[in-house]
Amino acid sequence: MLYNSPSLRAKAKPRMSHLARKLRLTDYFALGWGTMVGVGWLVVMDDWLTRGGALGGLLGFVIGGALLFPIGWVYGKLVAAMPDAAGEIAYTAAAFSRPISFSTGWMMMLAYFIVCPWEAVAIGRVVGYILPSLDSLVLYRIAGRPVYLPHLAIGIALTALLTTLNYRGIRLSATFQNWTVLGTLILFFVFVALGLAKGSSHNFPPLFTHAPLVSFLLVLQIVPYFMTGFESVGKASEESTAGFEQQRFFQAIAMAILAGILFYAAIIAAVAFVAPWHELTGESFMTAVAFQRAVGSHWIVDIVLAAALMSLVKCFNGNFVAASRMVFAMGRRGLIEQRAGQIHERYQTPSAAVLCVGFATAACMLLGDAILVPVTEVGSVACAIGWAATCAAYLSLGRSGKLSDRQGLSAMEFFVATLGLLVAIAMILMKFVPLIPGHFTGYEWLALAAWILLGAIARRRTTS
Repeated sequence: MLYNSPSLRAKAKPRMSHLARKLRLTDYFALGWGTMVGVGWLVVMDDWLTRGGALGGLLGFVIGGALLFPIGWVYGKLVAAMPDAAGEIAYTAAAFSRPISFSTGWMMMLAYFIVCPWEAVAIGRVVGYILPSLDSLVLYRIAGRPVYLPHLAIGIALTALLTTLNYRGIRLSATFQNWTVLGTLILFFVFVALGLAKGSSHNFPPLFTHAPLVSFLLVLQIVPYFMTGFESVGKASEESTAGFEQQRFFQAIAMAILAGILFYAAIIAAVAFVAPWHELTGESFMTAVAFQRAVGSHWIVDIVLAAALMSLVKCFNGNFVAASRMVFAMGRRGLIEQRAGQIHERYQTPSAAVLCVGFATAACMLLGDAILVPVTEVGSVACAIGWAATCAAYLSLGRSGKLSDRQGLSAMEFFVATLGLLVAIAMILMKFVPLIPGHFTGYEWLALAAWILLGAIARRRTTS
């Protein structure tokens, strides 16, 4: 194993974990898939279909998700070799310089953390749809969108609940995650089956909203954000039960990617099938409206929203776990304030990091609904950067013979890792190159620059 290699112990910080070891294969799958699939399928379905159309959206998620398997394979290899909460930080630290390791970790922290206020804001919108009276008491507006006091209160309450669960123990958090994953899947199958019985293939057109290639690319660009989560398995790898077989990390990752592809493909196809979706793109929660129109009754909306609420909470919790482990790992390695690496003596949790993520989520919620779509764009690039750095680290370590007893990688290993690297780089370029439709606008560049500046300040404070 890589962590037992004397040649690497000088570069990769030795494993000194005192975190509670409680997680099994089902827990890792629930963490990976639960972190990946949130409530985007309800809140921004109109954005997905407007970007690509019925077939363009479907192909974007299916092909984009399939392209992540080589990246997932690389993660599976590295998690087994280095079961470290630092994840990408540990992998790049073993292959590259400390600044590269910090930069990679800082980007991945953004990819996970940014989902937390996204979900905290989204729950206010979902509950407000169920109880319209909560869409009242406007505190202020951002980018023309109102921020309601009841929405803030609901989001902050959920944030406080998940902060408490993760503060008190990973087993409690994992059990909560497992039940919300199961509940989401059950309700999803119920409302999709009922809706499909009333749908028609005549509702599918338009298959593309732009030229076919453009439609496909516009959807493919956001896939990294909505498929981020499979690699969160590595962030909790130090918390596996005693005797956990290391190859099972990749099993959990592969299962999460496959389940994510099937889920997103099914929901896009179902929404396009049950109602003429192009007539509903201006509706709030287009998914719920489509199923209501198909069935002709409001009760199916209650099932859709119940599934959305469960999905939202599990995604929030999964990203909270991953983000807090990244903060913890960076603090433990001295990349940011070392107090972030503290472990609670009684609960054996990264308590300081958990509180940090909880308070930061509550603060970012103040931006309201205006953050939802822009966050998708920036989050996609952040995780693609982390994926690219991880694949590059694997190739570097493999060529030097540090991944196994033999020298170098096999032709197949080199091909898969290189393919993963190229996929990740392509996903970055799709947002950075101005000639490609759907590239970053000024707001996204500003948000990314602000995060980089914040990282530079945090790093400088640590090294000064």
